[in-house]
Amino acid sequence: MKVRILSAREVRRALPMADAVDAMKRAFSQLAQGEADLPLRTQLEAPDHQTISLIMPGYLPRESAIAVKLVSIGSRNPARGLPSIHALVVVIEPSTGRPLAVLEGGSLTAIRTGAASGAATDLLARPEARTLLVIGSGVQAHTQLEAVCTVRSIEQVWVASRTYEHAEQFAAQIAGVDPVPARVEAVRDPPSVLPQAEIICTATPATAPLFDGRLLQAGTHVNAVGSFTPTMAEFDLVTLQRSRVIVDSIEAAMEEAGEIIQAVRQGSYSFDEIGAELGEIINGKKPGRQEPGEITLFKSVGLAVQDVAAAAQVLANAERDDLGTILDL
Repeated sequence: MKVRILSAREVRRALPMADAVDAMKRAFSQLAQGEADLPLRTQLEAPDHQTISLIMPGYLPRESAIAVKLVSIGSRNPARGLPSIHALVVVIEPSTGRPLAVLEGGSLTAIRTGAASGAATDLLARPEARTLLVIGSGVQAHTQLEAVCTVRSIEQVWVASRTYEHAEQFAAQIAGVDPVPARVEAVRDPPSVLPQAEIICTATPATAPLFDGRLLQAGTHVNAVGSFTPTMAEFDLVTLQRSRVIVDSIEAAMEEAGEIIQAVRQGSYSFDEIGAELGEIINGKKPGRQEPGEITLFKSVGLAVQDVAAAAQVLANAERDDLGTILDL
């Protein structure tokens, strides 16, 4: 059995952000059409070690690909000098069940998560948006920034993090790296720039809101991708109630979107108020931005359908460019 093995560097080379954004649009389109087979992910927590492992299978017939991702998140890892996310993705040939490839999954996860926000930004943010606030300074924040700058001509970026030093390091590393503009500024006080930010991306493991929704300007677009359990939250009730909310999957949001779940439990929001799934907008079933002053919010918990589409694109590009190592197992 010959299997192609792709490292993180090779995955990044095989999946340019523009390709990834297109792959996410195809994935969400198929999901909304009911074509995807997407079981809810299995979660396994080790509370004594502060880790959570997720098993995420999915099948996209149009892509002719099955993929299964095993991803683990360890909140103590950064203090140990380790990435907070470790992951592997196995790509399987549907017609035979034969494993085709094993991909380093941390890089794939970061790219496809950023690309989902890129797709949402392309569909929902105002075309003339030029300013971006990124809250977070990890790998996910990096790809959020790259994706938004791929679909919009961003001129000014602000970065906020738990520590100003981390924000400074992030800003210095990413400023001017195509397609990111040279004007990337670390900020100590996110509320000071929040009213100026036309697009906001949050990519943190926060359990309490990161900003005051009353400060959002009319016409803002928000991508919130960090929380993925009922106890996590990156934005507040004011933001939720002021926004037209778009989700990757309503079913998944009802199980895992902490901000929405908490508001529903408090009686302050209803799942029926969710505006659309992103795939419905891609397919033309529901509108995108409806007026310039509308605040739009894309809430993503991450779906295996994204991994399948991204992995299929990686494998196609890797086969074309002869990337990776072929092992005979």
